[in-house]
Amino acid sequence: MADHEDIVSIPEFSNLLQTDPSLKKYESDIRRRYDLLKKQLLLLEDVEGGIDQFTRSYRNFGVQRLPDNSLFFKEWAPAAEALFLTGEFNGWDKFSHPYSKKEFGKWELILPPKPDNSPAVDHNTRLKVVVHTKEGERLYRISPWAKYVTREEKSVVYDWVHWDPPQPYVHIHPRPKKPLSLRIYEAHVGIGSPEPKVATYKNFTHNVLPRIKDLGYNCIQLMAIMEHAYYASFGYQITSYFAASSRFGTPDELKELIDVAHSMGIVVLLDVVHSHASKNTEDGLNAFDGSDSCFFHSPPRGEHSLWGSRLFNYASWEVLRFLLSNLRWWLEEYRFDGFRFDGITSMLYHHHGIGTGFSGDYSEYFGLHVDEESLVYLMLSNHILHTLYPDCITIAEDVSGMPALCRRVEEGGLGFDYRLAMAIPDKWIQILKELKDEEWDMGNIVFTLTNRRYGEKCIAYAESHDQALVGDKTLAFWLMDKEMYTNMSTLIPMSPIIDRGIQLHKMIRLLTHGLGGEGYLNFMGNEFGHPEWLDFPREGNNQSYHYARRQFNLLDTDHLRYHQLYAFDRDMNRTEDKYGWLAAPPAYISAKHEGDKVIVFDRANVLFIFNFHPSKSFQDYRVAVEAPGKYKIKLDSDEVQYGGHGRLVHNTDFFTEPQPFNGRSNSMLVYIPCRTAIVLANEEIDYCY
Repeated sequence: MADHEDIVSIPEFSNLLQTDPSLKKYESDIRRRYDLLKKQLLLLEDVEGGIDQFTRSYRNFGVQRLPDNSLFFKEWAPAAEALFLTGEFNGWDKFSHPYSKKEFGKWELILPPKPDNSPAVDHNTRLKVVVHTKEGERLYRISPWAKYVTREEKSVVYDWVHWDPPQPYVHIHPRPKKPLSLRIYEAHVGIGSPEPKVATYKNFTHNVLPRIKDLGYNCIQLMAIMEHAYYASFGYQITSYFAASSRFGTPDELKELIDVAHSMGIVVLLDVVHSHASKNTEDGLNAFDGSDSCFFHSPPRGEHSLWGSRLFNYASWEVLRFLLSNLRWWLEEYRFDGFRFDGITSMLYHHHGIGTGFSGDYSEYFGLHVDEESLVYLMLSNHILHTLYPDCITIAEDVSGMPALCRRVEEGGLGFDYRLAMAIPDKWIQILKELKDEEWDMGNIVFTLTNRRYGEKCIAYAESHDQALVGDKTLAFWLMDKEMYTNMSTLIPMSPIIDRGIQLHKMIRLLTHGLGGEGYLNFMGNEFGHPEWLDFPREGNNQSYHYARRQFNLLDTDHLRYHQLYAFDRDMNRTEDKYGWLAAPPAYISAKHEGDKVIVFDRANVLFIFNFHPSKSFQDYRVAVEAPGKYKIKLDSDEVQYGGHGRLVHNTDFFTEPQPFNGRSNSMLVYIPCRTAIVLANEEIDYCY
């Protein structure tokens, strides 16, 4: 085996080693992973006719309407003794429509059309698969390939509903071009309204999309779209992988949402959960054929001890068919533009990250504790997605820091475009919880924001949905707490707590945006300092929707300061759109002064200056800059419209002097008020990027 590994050729492996020579020690591991991928691709070619056919298996499985209006049903249930189809079409007869057993655990059934030549099963009517096990049990199941499932109001279990509308939605608008700078609005359709109820796709399309467009985000990451029986799981316990959640509306209404987003130039990513699945049996994948395996490993390997969910068997041919076709389905049918892969750490390691800290030592990322079956599945997913859809965007949620996660498969990497910079929000929460303002460590903040693998793109964020969930608090709530209920009016003077909170909220976001990555993410509502936390209806809160909503109405109340934070977030994004710092190489940090509490850096020929000092302002403060010329203020957190104190004059010209300073060729003198961040651009540079 070792000899074979040595001769496996990774086409661009030298690029990876050039970036990170430390990986040379683990060359045989990387070659073995790549070899497993190549073998899988060759097998797909030989057995299935290639990746294109294999990943379109949603055209063969589940239910398909044939040209003559016959309906063709196909399932994979290797442990079943017999399969029957029942539903409203046959008066729920459990035995009248048996499937025929085929090889490799497949089952097929053809229903001829009715006498009037219409399909035997009407659109929007219910179906069930009846599974007879070898032990003589009779089980009622939903097809794993079901494209629409609904639940009656008083029912606990979801029903499979045949979805075949006479006039299906037709997309009008082309996909937007892949953004160079990714500014992501992380959103959940169900909480997209101030009303205490489950909001809809239509509400999101008409009321939320225009706000996202106005704010300057060019990408939406939609959570909780894949059907999940338990609303309070936040969409992370999937029951039906091919069904868009019906609690928000119909498949066509989701298609319209994405189409309208595309018309605004916004790309849409799906939060995809292939790391685990709900353990539900009647309306989930679990025990579909009556066995404890089927799509999953048998226990204990097939169970996640912390999440109480099932774990896929990525070595199974039919599981690969199911999951890879699932990715293709969302891109083809709904026209999503890419994916944020959830729970990658759980997939990469046999220990699933449970009770394991990651120090960054490379031995943690190679060896027997790495689950190479799921790792190769991720390589395969990225290879296929980027081969078939070159503009597809993939983002990994991984806390471990796996090297080469975001390097191309051809280099020996896992092929993701971006990884989430998960240490950044933790750092901000830790600072706000534990430190007084005068104890903030500028060097440590800068280190956390810039501590990322060279050549692997990161999505920076000050907070996401994780920090908004019950049990934690948003940055705005950490900063201002209960005063948000009483002191956010512009009709009264700002209290010291509100003043501090509003200034730091803006500065934290801008510093994260400018320094923390190659993309930026914000969770819906946090851009305007949404008060309170997020909590879905459940037994523990008497099924209340009070905290499962976003109070956009606060923005429409002119005398509340929420619209000031909104305006800053909007102009921060619009400034980035003009100058493109997210698409530029990492920043050059010229100052991180502990006593002054000042951070200065330049990126994309734009100068960022932050004064975190709670009380000291600085006149004629020398700052370093590389490009000579005349600079002007382009964004100022202290502007009155953003809830600031208006201490800076915006028509001031700042001229550089040929005086080298802090490692830069030029420098200039500026005034920086306390708790203020400013962005300056060079008037003599063409910023087309």
